[in-house]
Amino acid sequence: MKVLEVKGIQKNFGSLRVLKGIDFDLERGEALAIIGSSGSGKTTLLRCLNFLESPDQGTISVNGKTIFDASERLSLKSDEIRHNRLYFGLVFQNFNLFPQYTTLQNVTLAPQLLAKEREDYKGNRAAIFKELELNARDILAQMGLTDKLDFYPHQLSGGQQQRVAIARALALSPDILCFDEPTSALDPELTGEVLKVISSLAEKRTTMIIVTHEMQFAREVSDRVIFMDDGVIVEQGAPEQVFGNPREERTRQFLARYSG
Repeated sequence: MKVLEVKGIQKNFGSLRVLKGIDFDLERGEALAIIGSSGSGKTTLLRCLNFLESPDQGTISVNGKTIFDASERLSLKSDEIRHNRLYFGLVFQNFNLFPQYTTLQNVTLAPQLLAKEREDYKGNRAAIFKELELNARDILAQMGLTDKLDFYPHQLSGGQQQRVAIARALALSPDILCFDEPTSALDPELTGEVLKVISSLAEKRTTMIIVTHEMQFAREVSDRVIFMDDGVIVEQGAPEQVFGNPREERTRQFLARYSG
């Protein structure tokens, strides 16, 4: 079942054309890796999916429902944009944790704010917050962070902070979990612990889009790979095909340069 359909996405920044017509879809339970050189449009694509940027053309559909149509973007209200963002969870390069909150508070904050919109919130606040906390504790346990619940971000290693960021995204139960170069801000010795967590999510058939420069990881964890260059999708396919027998010369050049 297609959980995501992206059609004709274009994005310009002034005279600079960053995305030049992106088309792809994503099946539920699929892990999609997006690779390509810096400046190819990978991060901009993720930002468009998460409503951090507004595409100039194209449509985005989730579970068969069109949640963005560039021809109608001016009619989207702020609460509609906020609601549409909930389909996606985004894990940033640089963690973006709130420094004044503990690990547990960072993970429970957004669910608690959303809970205030529930019709039964006033009469059940304590029970709702308790349920959200238990869920957060469970997710943090899956991240191997049970002993770090009361730690502040500055007391955590980079790998631990990124695992908290992953837990925070999962706490909102998104349809699609997005990673934007999740290990780029980490020291090499901390990269493995984050990649291990993402691999475990793939094994659980979590629907994911992973922008990464870790080629071997992309090959091992993904069900499908997209190679982007200069704002377009040059090639996409199974990892064994894209990495082992790329059809396009530009893909071969990129992989040869990346492997040295």
